[in-house]
Amino acid sequence: MSPTDAPSTPRRIVVVGGVAGGMSAAARARRLDESASIVVLEQSQYVSFANCGLPYHLSGEIEDRDSLLLHTPQSLRAALALDVRTGSRATAIDRAARTVTVETADGTYDLPYDALLLAPGAVAVRPPVEGLDHPAVHQLRTVPDLDAIIASVDRLPADGPRRAVVVGAGFIGLEAVEALAGRGLDVALVELADHVLPPLDAELAPLLADELRTHGVALHLGVSASAVASADDGSALVTLSDGTRLPADLVVVNVGVRPASALAREAGLELGERGGIRVDHDQRTSDPHIWAVGDAVEVVQAVTGLTGPVPLAGPANRQGRRAADSMLSHRTTPQASVLGTAIVRVFGLTAAVTGASQATLQRAGIPHEVVRTHAGHHAGYFPGAEQVHVVASFAPDGRLLGAQAVGRDGVDKRIDVLATALRAGMTADDLAELELAYAPPYGSAKDPVNMLGFVAQNVLDGTLPQWHPTELDDVLASSLVLDVRSRAEFARGHLADALNIPHTELRERLDEVREAAAGRHVAVHCASGVRSNIATRVLVQSGFDASNLSGGWISLTTARPDLTPTR
Repeated sequence: MSPTDAPSTPRRIVVVGGVAGGMSAAARARRLDESASIVVLEQSQYVSFANCGLPYHLSGEIEDRDSLLLHTPQSLRAALALDVRTGSRATAIDRAARTVTVETADGTYDLPYDALLLAPGAVAVRPPVEGLDHPAVHQLRTVPDLDAIIASVDRLPADGPRRAVVVGAGFIGLEAVEALAGRGLDVALVELADHVLPPLDAELAPLLADELRTHGVALHLGVSASAVASADDGSALVTLSDGTRLPADLVVVNVGVRPASALAREAGLELGERGGIRVDHDQRTSDPHIWAVGDAVEVVQAVTGLTGPVPLAGPANRQGRRAADSMLSHRTTPQASVLGTAIVRVFGLTAAVTGASQATLQRAGIPHEVVRTHAGHHAGYFPGAEQVHVVASFAPDGRLLGAQAVGRDGVDKRIDVLATALRAGMTADDLAELELAYAPPYGSAKDPVNMLGFVAQNVLDGTLPQWHPTELDDVLASSLVLDVRSRAEFARGHLADALNIPHTELRERLDEVREAAAGRHVAVHCASGVRSNIATRVLVQSGFDASNLSGGWISLTTARPDLTPTR
């Protein structure tokens, strides 16, 4: 992908596709070159809209539909002198002649270019479900999709059945569930994976599942939709792979996307294994006169080094800016590997991820240590403190590899800090020493990010041996479980055959532990891992083979919802 024969200052720039990446490139190109001819081809009627805001207009939180329409062809011409052509679909690229064939309602024409930017985005994956053409079935990706769903909801009787089935429990699916429930529909959620929000590690997902059920959402996990048919009353009937039949007045299918790279493939551009357009660090494709950005391109994932598409708005916008800089021989910031930082609201909870999950690290064979914390989002003595449940993975040398968090407040702040730490290659030591804003309404003197660093330091240097919720069955079979919570906490639920000695009494009762352990390993736990940390240090320094449950009872009962505590 050598740029040697690329034009140094292209005068005719053609952008295929608007919205995030395409419009970022077009706007940046205009700011860099006032004299260039810049044409934007958009096959829909909406060249610049807030697709991430669609679910929030569906819910009614964003009341004005027009506020989602960020720009029109007219506003872009007035502000940036861009020639925006909606209803114009690029159907072919002649790389030798440097022309794009454009199809419109009025006919077809060829458009010449010196530099061509491809921002075709992604297309929805169409699952193998019989009856997807049923009129009750919708997807939620575009403004017309949104309009169709709202029209369907508005037609439902106020005093009759109002039933929706959402297929796919990813980010968009969860946003659709919340929006439809907020509009008064009874919602069922279907997900092929065994937990909601598959990018989230399974141990945190039960928190979201409980929140969904609390708000009346029926969950069908580990199953797929196999057919959509008409019921006798004209509504839809969704049949699942386990035989369950769900009546529905509305069905929303969002099971993922794939790169819209057909135009690039037909032009002979190099693609990756998963269909993304292959680009260099300046977004240039295998043709020196063609650049590509957004959901259709292949990127490098930061932690694993694997390549593939990552359909997120932030990277798409930055890629558009970079491509314009490259086209116009401006100084570029080479594309960084992508962390995949993302966040979603699920009623009263927020879930966020950055970097590699445990599952990703395991598949890639990357050694790591997992740390769990449940610190408050601000000072505990200030009213309203909420726990931020954090699970993070660290390399043996201390480098942060990924983090996930769920909570009612403060999640976004912590994940953004951890995403920055990931980008900077920070270690557990660095997290422990971060100086973050503190006042009682906003944080703690030991912020949850600092606490994560402290615990990781102890784990990585061997100060705190730990065991994990996934090891429970082995622990019960071979170890003494020492529960160092209070007697009242123990009485509310505990592991069978656990020995309860509150941590404040442990030093005086070591002989009891020694007798009960009878030479076995001692698996210590408390509610969150804080008191059991103290207890584990006491035991280790007293000659016991002991380890602390990472994340404590909170993490154990979240990761093992099948667990029935003894009372």
